[in-house]
Amino acid sequence: MTSLKQNTHLLASKKLVGTVISISEKSAKVTLTITEDMVVDTYNLAHGSFTFGLADYAAMVAINEPTVVLGKAETKYLKPVILNDELTAIAEVNETSGKKTTVLVNVTNQKSELVFEGNFTCFVLDKHILDKN
Repeated sequence: MTSLKQNTHLLASKKLVGTVISISEKSAKVTLTITEDMVVDTYNLAHGSFTFGLADYAAMVAINEPTVVLGKAETKYLKPVILNDELTAIAEVNETSGKKTTVLVNVTNQKSELVFEGNFTCFVLDKHILDKN
């Protein structure tokens, strides 16, 4: 797969939402390693927001438009994520209708276990959501 240039979420923190591995016309692969800063208890359980953030970021990058925003997410947390887990999100565009695009995202750990799945409804706006002009 030839990787395209990233056009969206260019300032996103690799430490918090992951590193883009590849981008194609309708998909993206992003990885994230769970660190101590993401852990919430003595069992080394990671807060779910980091897994969600990874999946959301992968969905945005799969669409790869500078003005893409998330409108809705239907998600399932399937297995616990813990310290040092190496997560991989694969996002694939499912359907596009006008400004609306749905993206399916699966997140696996280093054992290839599915830990999270989501259906993200995204919108590509005419201009940045915060642009007042």
